[in-house]
Amino acid sequence: MISSRKLKKRDLYLNKLIAFQDTEPVKVITGIRRCGKSSLLKLMVEHLLETNILPEQIIEMNFESFEFKKMSAEDLYNYVKKRILPEGRMYMFFDEIQRIPDWEDTVNSFRVDFDCDIYITGSNAYLLSSEYATYLSGRCIEIKMLPLSFAEFLEFNNFELKTSKSALGTTRSYVYDNSGERYELKEVFDAYMRFGGMPGIADVGLEQEKALILLDGIYSTVIIRDILEREKRRGQRQLTDAVLLRKIILFLADNIGSTISVSSIGKILVNEGLLENSKRVGIPGTHTIQAYVSALMESYFFYDIKRFDIKGKEYLRTMGKYYIVDIGLRNYLLGFRDRDRGHAIENVVFFELLRRGYDVAVGKIGNAEIDFIATKADDKLYIQVTESMNSETVRERELTPLTKINDNYEKLVLSLNPGMDKSYEGIKSLNLIEWLLEI
Repeated sequence: MISSRKLKKRDLYLNKLIAFQDTEPVKVITGIRRCGKSSLLKLMVEHLLETNILPEQIIEMNFESFEFKKMSAEDLYNYVKKRILPEGRMYMFFDEIQRIPDWEDTVNSFRVDFDCDIYITGSNAYLLSSEYATYLSGRCIEIKMLPLSFAEFLEFNNFELKTSKSALGTTRSYVYDNSGERYELKEVFDAYMRFGGMPGIADVGLEQEKALILLDGIYSTVIIRDILEREKRRGQRQLTDAVLLRKIILFLADNIGSTISVSSIGKILVNEGLLENSKRVGIPGTHTIQAYVSALMESYFFYDIKRFDIKGKEYLRTMGKYYIVDIGLRNYLLGFRDRDRGHAIENVVFFELLRRGYDVAVGKIGNAEIDFIATKADDKLYIQVTESMNSETVRERELTPLTKINDNYEKLVLSLNPGMDKSYEGIKSLNLIEWLLEI
């Protein structure tokens, strides 16, 4: 059933779905709960209807609905089979399909038995586990969905960006709301850094109390449904300690962008008395922590990033970093205040690079570190992120590692205050907000 409410466009993702329309692979949309996967399916349905696909050719099922709560894989097959038209291609949309036991068998049967184009979503990385990928023999493509970018945040909250030139030839950008009220771009960016990019924020408005209720609902659903109540799966341990899980979440949220290891998390929790410190705590403790951290990454709550030795040209196995999928969720967990702004904007840059299709690593060159090495096809970027480049000390700290890299790929420093110079020894100093909006 198509909602009468006008859906906001998510063209970055919709265009990917359209590009794979009527191709054999199952289109699998993944991402944290409430990041917009269900709406993306509806947008795709709208696209089909606009291109003269009949409503009877479209089957939509949301397995969060009570209507399908007790459905088995066999029930699902029979439900769909009854709705197959004798002629014409069918378009099947299955939302949160992981709630159906053995759903893989059924989806594979649809591919074999019917002339159909299949789209599915899920809020857990198990959807694309090696087991499932093997089952479909590579006949699936993943669309990785994230919360709103800053550009999308403007659009969803009905802000309009306008750029004008001054008499001196410089450009200034302002943001206008529905009533014509004008805001500095930095003000609106601060709102994004406060409330984050969950699409539901635009529905409740930029009010802290309402945002807290929304974010609490997202957090609770992810923790309960995707982690504590996740079904027992082959090779996976059941996670039952809600207190330990929250401690780990708070630790990771408080240490985004910091170089940490799973064993260091365990040691801190032992010091706090949450894990029993026995002679055997070392290995079992690390395994326990790893299971919980893995579950958080499987539910797309946190993302990890590996370190890459630029000179040695190899990934390092130890001491990676973690970033939280939405900065609003971090503020909900730790409190709405200006907290560790440097790492917070680094978090935003990491996910923007993912949206733009880059593979991202932390760079190591000698004893120095590059915040991000972003690569795709023949393109590579070396990026440093800092709040301000006004200080001589900061400039030296951020620029020195980049000057040690001898190749000719682009080197950037992104900051909210880039300083007077646009470049230093060929290294570009860009305004972070303008880079996010590509203006």
